[in-house]
Amino acid sequence: MAWILLLIAGILEIVWAAFMKQSDGFTRLWPTVGTLVFMIGSFGLLSISMRTLPLGTAYTIWTGIGAVGAFTVGIAVLGEAITPMRIIAAILIISGIVLMKLSSAN
Repeated sequence: MAWILLLIAGILEIVWAAFMKQSDGFTRLWPTVGTLVFMIGSFGLLSISMRTLPLGTAYTIWTGIGAVGAFTVGIAVLGEAITPMRIIAAILIISGIVLMKLSSAN
């Protein structure tokens, strides 16, 4: 169950990061509210998953999901640049996530 909660927390991190971008430096009300709501949800689920999972594993996977997810949303939704170096960086992050999961006893 902790792994499922961690996955959902990572997805919520992607959502709050996207809302934060849309908030324009917290100057737009509803994107700011969305940022805070999804941030609280993400942190809450992360903290629950950390009851079972090691800190290093949970935090690394959570941030990795958020980083690669935000990268993907940036390209797919916001029209950000897709370059070979950025793709390689995302692959390395994903590789780190997989290795961290495989190294976890839980």
